Amino acid sequence: MSTVPNPDTWTYSLRLPHDPRAARIARMTVRAALTAYSMHELLYSVELLTSELVANTYRHTTGPASVRLTAPGNGGLRVGIWDTHPHIPEPFAHPTAGRTPMPPAYKEGGRGLCLVQRYACAWGGWPLQDDPGSPVTGKLLWFEVRPTTLAP
Repeated sequence: MSTVPNPDTWTYSLRLPHDPRAARIARMTVRAALTAYSMHELLYSVELLTSELVANTYRHTTGPASVRLTAPGNGGLRVGIWDTHPHIPEPFAHPTAGRTPMPPAYKEGGRGLCLVQRYACAWGGWPLQDDPGSPVTGKLLWFEVRPTTLAP
């Protein structure tokens, strides 16, 4: 008897250099993967949030980043963004705290993390400690979206 994998369960990973084009490349990768799996209802949200978080990795770090898309088979998607900086920003540091207010219109930044609160059904972050002998440092930010959590 052979085991057949569930076609609704899959994972893709993308490694990105510290490059101003990284957010666009991540957006294109998200679009290709979600289109291939007919997850059109999640496309806008995942593309937007992934792009925002990858842009933040370029803006706030000097090292590479990684994006991991995971479809657990429940119709939703989990996206993880790893980078080399250890600081976990709000709302990822305290996902159960109140909503982060939208910054004033005259401010240039600060909207990306508010968008996570608007479009994701869950989010969080983990610091990756410097273990002796381990090459992994920095942090992992993640968010989940499901078709029922999309804004109109």
